[in-house]
Amino acid sequence: MLNVLRLILVAALAVVGYFFAPFVSKAEAAPLWGVVLGFGAGGIIVVIELMLERYSVRTLVAATAGLVAGLIAGNLVAYALSKMVEAPEYLYALVVLVFAYLGTTLGVVKIRDLPLLAALSPRPEDGALLNVLDTSVIIDGRIADVIEAGFLAGAVAIPRFVLKEIQLIADSSNSLKRNRGRRGLEVLNKIQKSALARVEVLEKDYAELRTVDEKLVQLSKDLKANLVTNDYNLNQVAGLHGVKILNLNDLANALKAVVLPGEMMSVQVVKEGKERGQGVAYLDDGTMVVVEGGRDRIGATLEVLVTSVLQTSAGRMIFAKLPGTDDVGV
Repeated sequence: MLNVLRLILVAALAVVGYFFAPFVSKAEAAPLWGVVLGFGAGGIIVVIELMLERYSVRTLVAATAGLVAGLIAGNLVAYALSKMVEAPEYLYALVVLVFAYLGTTLGVVKIRDLPLLAALSPRPEDGALLNVLDTSVIIDGRIADVIEAGFLAGAVAIPRFVLKEIQLIADSSNSLKRNRGRRGLEVLNKIQKSALARVEVLEKDYAELRTVDEKLVQLSKDLKANLVTNDYNLNQVAGLHGVKILNLNDLANALKAVVLPGEMMSVQVVKEGKERGQGVAYLDDGTMVVVEGGRDRIGATLEVLVTSVLQTSAGRMIFAKLPGTDDVGV
């Protein structure tokens, strides 16, 4: 829709240029030059608009306030100089431009020192209370349940470029990708409807960065926000940049039931193990349980004795045996 509006704007300016040009010049080519100038003016406006999309409202207001203050200060200084020394007019204009530049840059750099602009910020002043969601954690779906359970403090931020990526996945010709994208859109709708979630859609983008992961890292750094993900590679890269990570897989591992060697547990053997005589079962959280002597009891629900627990980078494995058999250590 935005692109359609931009095209309408450019076309309208071209038409205005065509009809207005003859009033400015009686030259035969005046209407043609009017069209060219109209297209050019429209293109410049669209480029400026795209550049401004990268900045928050708070930053734009700070820059405007700094520009106005710089122009006022520059004109006062230029007026004072004109009373003291004789100089060409363009030098006074240069003084005004320098002060305008300084005012604008100082307004942007010192934005945090302007408490009156705090209400225009898309996040709390304490950036740790803002949680930026990446594409993988939205498509995964568990984040909606975490938010609904009240375990994610602060506002939830969804960058516009992440929304675009999910929409592209949902429109993919590959059925698997298309289903994953649609699930991501359903999760977003669920999050927005949650009474416990305060959702912010962030318009800020980074045209100079190529990948969504790079944009997410830079955005989280700029906002001093948490980055919520379950992507291992993004987790590592963001950590190197000093971004605080909330990894959903780490949360899932932390919530798994704790079992100790010597405890009894009930499991259902579902398939054969790799080693002779072994059967394999799974807990509700997906943890694999290797049962010594369970190969011949596939399909049965057994009371087994935990012998050891192995924690690996891929997850946790529990080794158990049938009561009354010889101890098996792993």
